[in-house]
Amino acid sequence: MKIHAINCGWMRPWGGLLWDRHSTGVGPASLACRCVVVESPEGPILVDTGFGPSDASEPERIHALMRMMDRPDIQPHRSALARVRALGFTPEDVRHIVMTHLDFDHAGGLTDFPWAKVHVTATELRAARARDGMKARMRWSPLQLRADFVEHEAPGESFFDMATLGGLPAGLRFVPLPGHSPGHAAVAIPAEKGWVLHAGDAIFDARELEGPGKAPPLTLAYENAMQVDPIARHASAEALRLLRRQAPEDITILCTHDPVLHPSVRLAAEPGLND
Repeated sequence: MKIHAINCGWMRPWGGLLWDRHSTGVGPASLACRCVVVESPEGPILVDTGFGPSDASEPERIHALMRMMDRPDIQPHRSALARVRALGFTPEDVRHIVMTHLDFDHAGGLTDFPWAKVHVTATELRAARARDGMKARMRWSPLQLRADFVEHEAPGESFFDMATLGGLPAGLRFVPLPGHSPGHAAVAIPAEKGWVLHAGDAIFDARELEGPGKAPPLTLAYENAMQVDPIARHASAEALRLLRRQAPEDITILCTHDPVLHPSVRLAAEPGLND
């Protein structure tokens, strides 16, 4: 299956290189909202949706504190809707969307595909619907979410000795990596040779695959601020590092917010889709 990495919005928090090590100085940083389009026999499948056009026209869809802190840069041409069209599909071709989790910067485009089945872990959906506590109300927006989710909690076939949840289309698998949010999961996507693993927010910077504490200081602080379970989050990150060591030639690991898309033979190079 052909796999496209796409960027569906930027976040521009103040602090520059203290967030991303790529900016100059401490002005606005650049944190991507990396999503994936999978060309499958069942049509294009989206993994996460980033920000949608309605997040710009209806700013109340995102909690005011998160707008102030993360400073989302939302442009219509970067929406999942526009990216799908740029790849030569119609939005109606998208019949399935698979979510690593339901945070506002991942779920903003869900309402742009009302006909698609949206797959999520049952644990994440329960927490997002409950919105218990201030942090939960900041990260999950009812205005972005849908009423008709497909919940997954039944065990699936193991993935390099890691537990999975089954039932996803086209051979995709949920690989639970909780801690950032209660039901956070990576999404494993079969490639022509090996796998692409969209790790969501289990790590924020690819350098964290080299060892703990490798991300810039403000990124590490943000990871700590948004986690719901520090022990589980660190265990999830360590599971990714172990996977990287065990199967470096078989797996390409993506994370959502790294501003750099690292080249991979398993990802289609599409100019403009990650600007």
